[in-house]
Amino acid sequence: MNDVSLPYEPIATASPQSPAANRRAIAFLNLAHAIDHFVLLIFPAVVIGLEVVFKRPYEEMIALSTGAFVAFGVFSIPAGWLADRWSRRNMMVLFYFGCAASLLAAGLAPSPLWLAAAMSFLGMFAAIYHPVGMAMLLDVSRARPRTLAFNGVCGNLGVTLAAGISATLAAWIDWHAAFLVPAALCLAAGVAYLALVPDDRHRIGKRSATANVALSRRAAAVMFGSYVAISLAGGLTFNTALIALPKLVDERVGEGVPLIVVGWLATGIFLCGALAQLAMGRLLERVQPHILFATVATVQVVGVVWASHATGAALVIALGVAIGAIYGQTTVGDIVIARYTADAWRGRVYAVRYFLTFITSGIAVQLIAQLYGRGGFDLVLAAIALTGFVMMAGVYVMAAAVNGAEAAHRAAQPAE
Repeated sequence: MNDVSLPYEPIATASPQSPAANRRAIAFLNLAHAIDHFVLLIFPAVVIGLEVVFKRPYEEMIALSTGAFVAFGVFSIPAGWLADRWSRRNMMVLFYFGCAASLLAAGLAPSPLWLAAAMSFLGMFAAIYHPVGMAMLLDVSRARPRTLAFNGVCGNLGVTLAAGISATLAAWIDWHAAFLVPAALCLAAGVAYLALVPDDRHRIGKRSATANVALSRRAAAVMFGSYVAISLAGGLTFNTALIALPKLVDERVGEGVPLIVVGWLATGIFLCGALAQLAMGRLLERVQPHILFATVATVQVVGVVWASHATGAALVIALGVAIGAIYGQTTVGDIVIARYTADAWRGRVYAVRYFLTFITSGIAVQLIAQLYGRGGFDLVLAAIALTGFVMMAGVYVMAAAVNGAEAAHRAAQPAE
């Protein structure tokens, strides 16, 4: 067998831990990814009921989460820098305990202003996971596609369950419980993580400084420029679709659908993203990552355009296609970055990627509020389709830029 036929090779790292220690770290990182997405989507799920509690319209209430999503992007930069210079493990400890404290504050909020402040702190601590957790996961797993795909599924599981569980807790108990129950989970997980995952500060200077696939200066510059566009446009597509989906389902699936049904329909749609990420893990072992990235970005645009013209059951199917592609491209995008970035720099590189991706979260909240107020979901979906098209164009440019380096890399691999 010739290695040239394989698009994936394990990425060299400095992880000296035992297999059991690596498995424990991976398990906690998978849980953290689920928690990260779950906690940020509690508010969009329960905001439909909070309109009545605080006697404010939807566009005003959804805007209260702006600070959370802005902080989610902004604080990824210092989180990635601290992880590379100090400790990835200790930054994840801060993630667990910080999220627990912020959720507790949100659950006890007596006013919209207090709730907005608590959500902003939640966004700040939730920002730690992606630049830190992804770099740590790549290290302990050697960037195996199936491990990364399953981690992506765990993040999607957080998204998938957030709408249904939050709506159920709010309906069966009250809206406070939707925040307080996850706060208890974060606290328990933080204590266990602190006890079971060893400190890593002694390994800071031992990380690899060589990328898996080397790019020329020109190709690296083109990839960097295109990835800025991909991250900004992709983040806006991702976050706008994610935040708007429960209300979109509530409004367009049918009249008189109960909140719990809306929540679980949204859950089913998000589950399509989890299935797509599992498929990406398999496909990445057979298809070149940059080619797969371009394909999935194209499907994403098709799904969003279809959803903009659909209602009822057809809308659910169209949203399933769109969400599947939106989540699938995040898994492939992480592998693409890992191939061209040395382990010693990954925390900072992922920090920049996720800063650009998630800084659009705050823009997405405002975009939904403004566009929905002026033209309903027709205007919101048109904006999502436009940003998806811009992202697709950026992926095409990036794929063309790295294609030559990938061909040279495959040609240089020895035959078995």
